Amino acid sequence: MLKLIQKTRAGGLVLGASAVLMATSALADIVHLDDVIVGGSLCVGLDCVNGENFGFDALRLKENNLRVHFDDTSAGAFPANDWRLVINDSANGGASYFAVHDATANTTPFRVDAAAPTDALRVDDNGEVGLGTALPTVKLHMVKGNTPTIRLEQDGSAGFTLQTWDIAGNEAGFFVRDVTHASSLPFRILPGAASQALVVAGDGDIGIGAGTVPNASLHVKRTNGTAKVLVEETSGVRSGRQMVRLLNYGNPQIALVNTFNNQEWEIGAGLNLVIKNLTAGTTPFKVSPAGNLTLTGTLTTTGSCSVGCDRVFDADYALPSIEDHAAEMFAKSYLPNVGPTAENGQYELTSKVLGMLNELEQAHIFISQLNDKISALEAKIAKVE
Repeated sequence: MLKLIQKTRAGGLVLGASAVLMATSALADIVHLDDVIVGGSLCVGLDCVNGENFGFDALRLKENNLRVHFDDTSAGAFPANDWRLVINDSANGGASYFAVHDATANTTPFRVDAAAPTDALRVDDNGEVGLGTALPTVKLHMVKGNTPTIRLEQDGSAGFTLQTWDIAGNEAGFFVRDVTHASSLPFRILPGAASQALVVAGDGDIGIGAGTVPNASLHVKRTNGTAKVLVEETSGVRSGRQMVRLLNYGNPQIALVNTFNNQEWEIGAGLNLVIKNLTAGTTPFKVSPAGNLTLTGTLTTTGSCSVGCDRVFDADYALPSIEDHAAEMFAKSYLPNVGPTAENGQYELTSKVLGMLNELEQAHIFISQLNDKISALEAKIAKVE
């Protein structure tokens, strides 16, 4: 049945398309110049045995140091990179794994370690990738029993400072963790946060509960009566602190709008600190840099008249005599119920005004008493005359 046998330079045999090899040297390579079809399973390797139990395997590679090499012999501008499938380390005590090795660059871009769990990497028929799940529902779907996490690690290999970030989520919230700096959590979203709780618009405006289109650089909006802004300093060191600062090349202004009755006010700071009623077009309050206050309306203060104001006219009010009041006044160098007043100091206006009212009412009583005495004296004088 032998139709053609040719000796090769390497000592092997080249068989024609219809050739059947009857007997060859134990060291000879076999070169077949046509397609080869194997009707059963094929085992390749030093450890294949006669009567190999293939099970469902159509192709089996069987020996230590298993490798499959892809040697692309293309020349010129054609791609010619070589690749290798690698099964396990060759050294005693080495690792067990499956890997794709870039034989030309001597790198290993893909590797799966032995005992990796089922569905450690899954690509479904929609092209969606699952990590730890057989049913990915989005382009990248990660499943883990406790805090699935993505780590971003800058390892310094490019000369930049070491820095590691984690993006993770669990029952306590979604967060970004600064692993390098004590695993702090600079950004966190708690479960149950409302839809569009934080929105950044294309122009950089930020909405907090404002919906899809914030209308200011920072727009805070709610619909349940709880909208507010809190600035809180929790330092235990007692100190005056500037908590809010507005800077503008011109008058910085704060608008206060009552949407129920359409009243709008404005607080502004230019040459003067002013409060404007924008609805009425008036400026009822103005403070100059020198501290001078201008009010277009009346001033009303609250407080109790502890010294007794209109009560001086009550019958049970302990009104001092003119002589006793004068003696006390000259001894103290101030009106007793007004109190001392520094020439260039500060004083509380309400108590001063109420004290002055008390003294004024007492003075009018004294005047009335003196008038009665004068009238009586005039009557006596007239009688004598």
